[in-house]
Amino acid sequence: MSALFTAALAASAQAASAQHYPQGTLYVVATPIGNLADISLRALHVLGLSDAVACEDTRHTQSMLRAYGIEKSSGQLIALHQHNEVQAAQTVIAHLRQGQRVAYVSDAGTPGISDPGARLVAAVHAQGLRAVPLPGASSVVTLLCVAGVTQEHGHTGGFVFAGFLPTKSGERDIAIQALAHQERAVVVLEAPHRIESLAKALTVLGDRHVTIGRELTKQFEEIATLSANTLPAWFAADANRLRGEFALVVHPAPVAAPVGPDTRVLTLLLEHLPLKTAVKLAAEISGESRNALYERALVIKGSAAGLA
Repeated sequence: MSALFTAALAASAQAASAQHYPQGTLYVVATPIGNLADISLRALHVLGLSDAVACEDTRHTQSMLRAYGIEKSSGQLIALHQHNEVQAAQTVIAHLRQGQRVAYVSDAGTPGISDPGARLVAAVHAQGLRAVPLPGASSVVTLLCVAGVTQEHGHTGGFVFAGFLPTKSGERDIAIQALAHQERAVVVLEAPHRIESLAKALTVLGDRHVTIGRELTKQFEEIATLSANTLPAWFAADANRLRGEFALVVHPAPVAAPVGPDTRVLTLLLEHLPLKTAVKLAAEISGESRNALYERALVIKGSAAGLA
């Protein structure tokens, strides 16, 4: 056990033990994506309380639990990964029917998003049993919160989680072409041995911004935002940038301002007048809704600022 987490384990019992943790329940537990200190107090308490822990890699999970001072025998660990999830889910259900508490963890982060866990939860629900989420680290939201993606006027807002794109180049290129017209931000994950190929494939997006997160939360964490067409050069500039796990945010595609008679008038007025005055005059000239013209004016101003 690492002495670093002795106090955390004691604090978890004080902070989380007052809550009721019913038996015969699956606890879906988020674990750190790299930095062990990102575990929650409630996760520590439930992992210690659980009768069994289902996990992607039993050796990895055993090592993580011991780092926190939580001891589980090999018989308490259930291997559940992408290759056996359907079958192993029945083992978990059998434990739940015996009234046991079972925690499920992936190798890193929040289960059931990109990692296994979704089929397990579906199987548990299908049997009328309960699954309780314990939130925590996720590479998806970790990178999004520092990507600086804003909901500009004309954008749909929100984001799309694409996970790992297809490994075959033809299928991957088709997926990237779909991203080219996506008005939302898109989060993609990639492994180190494929990141160079993905970087080259993303160059078709031209000057579209991409935020790269490498080794998130770890000692050599690196986050950068650059144009898609410069990605290969960025990786080539430092061999260390090819190491680690990657998350990428492809920023939303620019939304072009509609072009029509009213838009041309509005554009000309905006070159010489304050926004509200230009909108008022454009509405009087065209008879179009002032609110609609105001929204259009914001798009035009935003596009002009982006070109400056």
